[in-house]
Amino acid sequence: MNEEKIIAQFRKGVLEMCVLRLSDGAAKYTGDLLQELKSARLLVVEGTIYPLLNRLKDDGYLEYYWEESSGGPPRKYYRCTDKGREYLTMLRQGWHEMVESVNSIIK
Repeated sequence: MNEEKIIAQFRKGVLEMCVLRLSDGAAKYTGDLLQELKSARLLVVEGTIYPLLNRLKDDGYLEYYWEESSGGPPRKYYRCTDKGREYLTMLRQGWHEMVESVNSIIK
C-alpha cells in the first residue's frame, strides 16, 4: 500500500468524528463542511461526504433543514443532535485513547 492510500484510510477513519465536531453548535451548509475539511486536508474526494452525511442523519446523529439562498436553490444545513453529541464524546475519548496507545508504541 502506498503512502497516499495509507493517509486516505486514516482520513476516512476520522472523518465521521470531524463532521460531527464541525456541525456541533452552529448548523453548517454542506459546502462549508467541505471547505473546512479540505482546508484541514481531511477530504480529498467530495463524493465521500454525501454518503457520510446521510448515514449520520439516518443514525440520528445529524439533523438538517433547508434554507432559502439569495443566489440559487435552497441550501441544506446540518446540525449535530443531542445523540450526535453523545456519540462525538465517545468518539473523541476513543480517539485520545488510541493516539496515546499508538504514541506509546511508535515513539
